Amino acid sequence: MTCWYEGPLVAFDTETTGVDVETDRIVSAAVVVQDAAGLRARVTRWLVNPGVPVPEAATAVHGLTEDHLHRNGRWPAPVMEEVARTLAEHVAAGRPLVVMNAPFDLTLLDRELRRHRASSLSHYLESSPLCVLDPRVLDKHLDRYRKGRRTLTDLCEHYGVVLDGAHDAAADAQAALDVVRAIGRRFAARLERLSAAELHTLQAVWHAAQARGLQAWFARSGTQEAVDPAWPLRPELPAAA
Repeated sequence: MTCWYEGPLVAFDTETTGVDVETDRIVSAAVVVQDAAGLRARVTRWLVNPGVPVPEAATAVHGLTEDHLHRNGRWPAPVMEEVARTLAEHVAAGRPLVVMNAPFDLTLLDRELRRHRASSLSHYLESSPLCVLDPRVLDKHLDRYRKGRRTLTDLCEHYGVVLDGAHDAAADAQAALDVVRAIGRRFAARLERLSAAELHTLQAVWHAAQARGLQAWFARSGTQEAVDPAWPLRPELPAAA
């Protein structure tokens, strides 16, 4: 029987106006589908005119200027509908969803759906259980004592994955998918007996423990930043709409 890390996977990634899931907006998104390891992936891309200013700091990261998005991007409402339906179709088909730092991208999509569609991500996924594989959570749990940063770029370097065009949604999604397959192979002895659904449940526990550890470190260093233990989707805040 094919292990989950060799079988069909779907990856999702976004580029945004910033890092606040409650107030920032999606400017591009991509879904990458690979039916099995080694097969050619299918890519769907969206470009969004967010309807709000795009900070220069955000443009410096992903290269998408406010003028370019205004001229070439689509309005958010239909795009968020398409993205949510696309993800829901893959989830319903039983394909695990790879999302690097899932609480960011999935929560931001949820807030955009609430903002522009008066809906939620949970609404689109209510008929099928969500199954997420987050390379960041997996790596931090399986190789917890390794020093250094754990950004997507760092993980690609560590696992020997080529990241061609960082901070492009499609390139990042493909890289995250490849990293998850690489993690599966490297830690096969610990993972091959687990299904992707079982891993989804375990990652929620692992992420919460990781969040508690980071919160304790912040407290010791005098940092006031709060770490949300929710995974893969943060709960709605009243101000999100």
